[in-house]
This record gives sequence, structure tokens and C-alpha cells, in this order.
Amino acid sequence: MLQTVGKMDESNQTIVSEFLLLGLSESPEQQRVQFWMFLSMYLVTVVGNVLIILAISFDPRLHTPMYFFLANLSFTDLFFVTNTIPKMLVSLQSQNKAISYAGCLTQLYFLVSLVALDNLILATMAYDRYVAICRPLHYTTAMSPGLCILLLALCWALSALYGLTHTLLMTRVTFCGSRKIHYIFCEMYVLLRLACSNTQVNHTVLIATGSFIFLAPLGFTIMSYVWIVRAILRIPSASSKYKAFSTCASHLAVVSLFYGTLCMVYLQPLHTYSMKDSVATVMYAVVTPMMNPFIYSLRNKDMHGALGRLFLGKAFQRLT
Repeated sequence: MLQTVGKMDESNQTIVSEFLLLGLSESPEQQRVQFWMFLSMYLVTVVGNVLIILAISFDPRLHTPMYFFLANLSFTDLFFVTNTIPKMLVSLQSQNKAISYAGCLTQLYFLVSLVALDNLILATMAYDRYVAICRPLHYTTAMSPGLCILLLALCWALSALYGLTHTLLMTRVTFCGSRKIHYIFCEMYVLLRLACSNTQVNHTVLIATGSFIFLAPLGFTIMSYVWIVRAILRIPSASSKYKAFSTCASHLAVVSLFYGTLCMVYLQPLHTYSMKDSVATVMYAVVTPMMNPFIYSLRNKDMHGALGRLFLGKAFQRLT
């Protein structure tokens, strides 16, 4: 729940504002359940993504473009959940549920930037799979280390600019009075609903930039997979078809989970935002980063081997 508190000091006309994060429920019993649930999910997310990063970093076999982008995706997910869940856990356990205006905008900036970064990295990984399957003879030159770093730097720059744009626009919004909304972190739609000033500019820029940052990469990803499917169908051997598709299956599952939960939240009018959308937000903000390491390592023999070598070292090599 978010509540805006504004106080005017008559001497210097300074406005002091803060938000109250009261979570998905005001019931103490439900808040205790939520605390342990979110704590467990946070720990699983941190451990899973850290293991992915370490396995890729220490295993030379995984020093390829696909795993380079996967390690960065795991880092993004790790940063994403750390931006929101620890503060949420403190709010669930504490009587003081306040977050400062600056703290809220900081959380919003990283939230918006990291969601955009996740999206751009997934699109870049789709391009990597397209080149690997449709242009295998040119893969080494087309996905050179220099180009991979350049693509990643572009993803970071665009996402940072996207987050900065919406955060700066949010500083122009005026909050006044009391609004009681159940929520768990400073999210764009929630803050816009609390506004008592005109937010038309925010909505217009949100639609314009969102179309570029989200719809363009989604369209690119879809087209990449159209070409990938066409290339796979032309492969004569059934086993080769399966092997080619298996290299894309994990990425396709993550893309479906990411966009599926994102669409549940944002493809609707602002005034219809409700409690069910809070649950959907938890899905993309908590569940998706938690599931990504499992999806990428569940049936990935290279990742299994890297994790085994990470934990057991030479003993694992003797076993295999």
C-alpha cells in the first residue's frame, strides 16, 4: 500500500514527502506468510543466479556469446530483485513502512531500467540464436567478442536512458492527500494513480518509449524465431532438428514467461489497475528472475557440467 504524505512548512515553503509501503495485505498473519515466502524466493533467486554467473565465469567451455549474454541476464535479474525485495521484507516486518521520496524514485529508476535491460538482452540472445542456426558458418565472425560487448553496452545505455527519462518525468508529478493502495514497491502505474497533477505527458512518453523499448525488441525476437523455425524445418535429420531446437528452447521459455507476465500488468488501461495486477507484478518482479536459472540449467548438459566442475573440481572430471 502506498500513501503520500505532504507537509508544508510555512517558514520556507518546503514540501516533505514520503510513501508508505504496506504490501499486498494489512493482515499481520498474511504479512508473516508473505515475509517468509518472499524471503525464500529471494534467497533461491540470489543463489541460482550467482551460481549461473560463477559457472560461466570459471568454465572456459562456456566462454561463448550465448553464455556471455546469459551471465549478464542473471546479473540483471540479481540486481532487479535486490532493488525491490529487501526493502519489501523490511516493510513486512517493521512498523515503520515509510520510504522517502528520493528512495522511491531511486527504486523506480532501477526497476524501469532493469526491466528494459532484461528485454533488450533477451532480444540480443534471440539474434545470437538466429546467427547460430541460420548462419552457422558466419557465427564466429558475426558474433565476435567485440560485437558482443558493443551490443551489451548498447542495451545498458538504452535501458539507462529509458529509466532516466521516466524518473525525471516523475519528478514533475505532484502528490497530495492520502491514497491507500496495496503494493510492495514503487511502481510506475501505482505512482501515476497517486498523482493529483496532470500526468498526460507521462502517459504519452510511456507509450512512445515503451513501443520502442519493448515492442521493437519483441517484434525482432518473433521474426528471429520465424527464421529459426524455417531453418530447423529444412534440416533432414530428426535428431539434428531436435538438437537445433534444444539450443533455443530455454531462451524461448524465458521470453514467454517474461512477456507473458509483463503483458498481464501493462496491456490494460491505467484506471483498471487492481489487486490481481499486484499479483501479476509479483510474477514478473519475483517469480521470473527466480525461474530463469532453473529454465536455463534444467536440461542443459553444458551447464550441468560447469556446475559440477564448480562444486567438485577435479573429482567431477574423474567421474565424467
